Amino acid sequence: MFLNFVPRCLFVCREDICSSGDHYLMCPLCETCSNWNISDICPMAKMGYLFDHPGTVFFSVFMSFWAVTFLEYWKRKNATLAHHWDCMDFHEEEERPRPEFAAMAPAMEENPVTGVKEPYFPKKDRLTRMLTGSMVIVIMLSVVMIFLVTVIVYRGIVSIMMYHTQSLMLHTQAGNIANISSSMVNLALILLMGQVYTALAEQLTKWEMHRTQTQYEDAFTFKVFIFQFVNFYSSPFYVAFFKGRFVGYPGHYGTLFGMRNEDCGPGGCLIELAEQLFIIMVGKQLINNIQEFVIPKVKAWRQKRALAAVRGTQISQEPRRWEEDYELIECEGLFEEYLEIVLQFGFITIFVAAFPLAPLFALLNNWAEIRLDAHKFMCEYRRPVAERAQNIGVWFNILEALSHLSVIANAFLIAFTSDFLPRLLYQYKFHKDLTGYVNFTLAYSPPNYTQANHTMCRYKAFRDSDGNYTLFYWELLAVRLGFIIAFEHVVFFVLRAIDWIVPDVPESLELKVKRERYLAKQALADNQEALLVSRGSASSPGSDASPIEIS
Repeated sequence: MFLNFVPRCLFVCREDICSSGDHYLMCPLCETCSNWNISDICPMAKMGYLFDHPGTVFFSVFMSFWAVTFLEYWKRKNATLAHHWDCMDFHEEEERPRPEFAAMAPAMEENPVTGVKEPYFPKKDRLTRMLTGSMVIVIMLSVVMIFLVTVIVYRGIVSIMMYHTQSLMLHTQAGNIANISSSMVNLALILLMGQVYTALAEQLTKWEMHRTQTQYEDAFTFKVFIFQFVNFYSSPFYVAFFKGRFVGYPGHYGTLFGMRNEDCGPGGCLIELAEQLFIIMVGKQLINNIQEFVIPKVKAWRQKRALAAVRGTQISQEPRRWEEDYELIECEGLFEEYLEIVLQFGFITIFVAAFPLAPLFALLNNWAEIRLDAHKFMCEYRRPVAERAQNIGVWFNILEALSHLSVIANAFLIAFTSDFLPRLLYQYKFHKDLTGYVNFTLAYSPPNYTQANHTMCRYKAFRDSDGNYTLFYWELLAVRLGFIIAFEHVVFFVLRAIDWIVPDVPESLELKVKRERYLAKQALADNQEALLVSRGSASSPGSDASPIEIS
């Protein structure tokens, strides 16, 4: 089955690497590292070809279509639920201010619609506060980028330490060990910063004084998502699109803070990206599921213990049912559930070209998540107070933005991070079966570098012996840019076609709504006609009622 799925030519490249022996002596990956043989990365090459093959392109296109189809289905489902719960016109009805807004508003002013005096907060002051809050958000995002640079430096230090060990296994797997450990450190920082920023965003949103509950929730959701987007996706974006791009070449390496810029590991950046996505995505899911199982039980135990201490001072009696329900912890809302699902949606759409197993892990997580949530809401939380809503608010706009971003990100991943296009162009120009492809992708170190180090080595780049880009590099760059434009235009065209063909409201529901409006108009017309008839009969000759009594 695997032989049928992956083209035969990919195995030629793998065999060139695994059977090369000492034929390809590679340049050091750090300033103090030693040379290494390309055959050392044979296991990583086998794993890399599991993800990096032509099927990845079709899978990325499929996931883009799936994302927009899912959103179209949700719009239809949302319309059905909104009609069922009589919430289709809820936004127009939401005129009552939030209790917190009413308590903190500095003035009272007449509502131009209702004519009733209501709590009022000047729009100019709210705008000023929102701009101030935006500056705070920018500062927090800068802190996230500082942590990202810290993780990059940590990864470089760990790699150098592993390269200088006496163990052959640690020497050959230095890049993987550094990448995995740095991903774990990054995950810990992500979870820590997420908790800090959520509390900060809540205080900022309260300070901005939004009038209605919908405005407050949308502002809070947008703040938290912007931060969590940068928090969770900045490191994968760096590995996917920036790592290994500004390395230079032997003798002319680029540096950052005195350290040589990070190069992709021996197995390539795509396999490093897959490892990082696996650790961040699956690690986050496991930690969240453990928290959702343990934290409610701990809170419930503490609350029952406190209430039992109070009840012990009173007359001892068996607690009644309503008292047992009161002992349950208060429901904290669905914000964390929405945020978790939206971030998961981003992982399975934006980076699916690098980590095709993401949808599978998401499905397995959701199977467990739905049971944990059912137990949490039924057995650990008090029954929440129902609140009306026309839709999921700004969350749907975020999902739409993620689905569009996924098309662009996957196009760039396939074009610049994957080896799909270089192999395709090599097949078109030279050999159909990729014979000699590995040797073609390796450049020779410049003469001055070779003389200084007394050995000639190879490095992965399309450069000549002087370090200048070859003609193939510029041809490949043109192919990459052309692929991005073609990929985006074709996929976006099909997505817009699907959006246009599939109506947002099911036809059966649309007919039902029209029928209800028609019956409502008919009932109103019948009532008006009956009223006119009753008035006419009351004012007709022979009636005992006087005009004054009728009026």
